[in-house]
Amino acid sequence: MVLFFCFVHGQEQKNITVHKIMKLMGSRFEITVIAPNEEIGYINIDEAVAEITRIEKMISSWDEDSETSLINKNAGIKPVKVSKELFMLLQRARQISEITDGAFDVTYASMDAVWKFDGSMKYPPTESEIKKSVSKVGYEDMILDPVANTVFLRKKGMKIGLGGIGKGYAADKAKEFLISKQVEGGIINAGGDLTTWGTKVTGEKWLIGIANPLSKDKMFSWLPVVESSVATSGNYEKFVVFNGEKYTHVIDPRTGYPSSGIKSVSIFAKSAELCDALATAVFIMGKETGLSLVNQLGGTEVIIVDSDNKFHKSSGILFDSDP
Repeated sequence: MVLFFCFVHGQEQKNITVHKIMKLMGSRFEITVIAPNEEIGYINIDEAVAEITRIEKMISSWDEDSETSLINKNAGIKPVKVSKELFMLLQRARQISEITDGAFDVTYASMDAVWKFDGSMKYPPTESEIKKSVSKVGYEDMILDPVANTVFLRKKGMKIGLGGIGKGYAADKAKEFLISKQVEGGIINAGGDLTTWGTKVTGEKWLIGIANPLSKDKMFSWLPVVESSVATSGNYEKFVVFNGEKYTHVIDPRTGYPSSGIKSVSIFAKSAELCDALATAVFIMGKETGLSLVNQLGGTEVIIVDSDNKFHKSSGILFDSDP
């Protein structure tokens, strides 16, 4: 599933739409704000970028000086005292791991890459190679001490990576910052994790386009997104086929095996952080289990496209599910 968002430039309205595309956190970010004029709009966008950059410095495992890197360096050695902000993010990540039975797991970064999706694989990895690849993965071995504000990875070689939740969190924080600056409306698209507030300059709602899986150039449906977020986990190009079975590049951190049976998952919720984490988790959990989970969560919806291009949706999504 491909997501599109649309906005209309104001003509006679007092405010205008200001839009900028840039690379942040290793992904394409698009920030759109409603502003009185271009100058103020670009100042607002620059301030949002500064907030996203601050978060990246805290959570990036590529930055050797980040808090996340410090936790990873001390795996199996000692607990690391971290900022309240990072501690709470990891606490929420752990809660998502618990409700998804480990389908979402920030310790996935400990996985050895035994699957290759660049065309070089001629045979699947052996069972023992796969088992070994996930031997250090397990959110239960991430010990969080709320009194001391410390994080401890029990096993040597364990690593946390916030790639499955970080962009959504950054989008939420940038939105929160812009709202505090009285920015009336906008969209932040953090590499496909999207959050909105307010309305277009015309007063109309922001719309998310759901692409028809049978024709990516056509919109299957437009959904209004009000003060809300959406994230998609999709598999369109990266996969391998063995014995007639198609395996995606999304690996289940519990088993080390690639997911199969789903093409894309789009999660709708208030928080982009939750959407980001749940999109991958539901992709891994599969259609039935994923739908069952989302239907139990308040204020959260899902659209799943399976490998046969069939739509499945949670109870709160109101459109005809045949493309």
